[in-house]
Amino acid sequence: MTEVPTVSVVLPARNEAAAIGSLLTDIAAALSATAHEIIVVDDGSTDATASAVTAAMAALPGLRLIRHERSCGQSAALRTGIRAARGGIIATLDADGQNPPADLPRLLAPLMDSGAERPGLVQGQRRKRQDHWTRRIASRIANGIRGALLHDGVRDSGCGLKAFPREVYLSLPYFDHIHRFMPAMVRREGYSVLVIDVDHAERRGGRSNYSNLQRALVGIVDLLGAAWLIRRRKLPVARELGPDGPFVTDGKP
Repeated sequence: MTEVPTVSVVLPARNEAAAIGSLLTDIAAALSATAHEIIVVDDGSTDATASAVTAAMAALPGLRLIRHERSCGQSAALRTGIRAARGGIIATLDADGQNPPADLPRLLAPLMDSGAERPGLVQGQRRKRQDHWTRRIASRIANGIRGALLHDGVRDSGCGLKAFPREVYLSLPYFDHIHRFMPAMVRREGYSVLVIDVDHAERRGGRSNYSNLQRALVGIVDLLGAAWLIRRRKLPVARELGPDGPFVTDGKP
């Protein structure tokens, strides 16, 4: 019988044939001490991404491939993979290789510590970004606006390196591009968010699927939608009465 994984790594990928083979090997090496599976969700790639993943399966028995018939976006690909995951803990990273897999154990550690209260999300925060300077500036502006409007307490919510309990993700309201607003949505449901600094590397190959303008245009609409969702959420102060009443909420997000 196949061992049930503790961790499911979900990797959304679109036209990443040049980068994904070596990335999969590095993920498996980083998690060699942890029962895990790797789920690649090919989001309608038009290159050899699926072939590269299939070729890696012989050496990586915990590798799975799910393919979207057409591109539905990163959030949809993540959701497909998370719903298919068998592990109770989810880790995500970008398929272009800019998120070093060596950082995965540090993100997962707070979620695997049975002696501590688990956060609802461990969010990576990139240091020394290797993107073009125009993207770094655009990201800094976008993160500043997002933080001022959502008050999510995170400098870099767009970092693809994240880890969280599967059940927490499935409790969140789903909308396109939710992956950019995970800290705010997790806090909205009353869970805590832990931020950890992570490294950032140059792309292993290929090119980005998004321009700065595309990100900005969809980001404005999504940001307003996320802010609306947060303001519509009410967290009551509640206490269960009686001798068997441990259930308590403090009304704080």
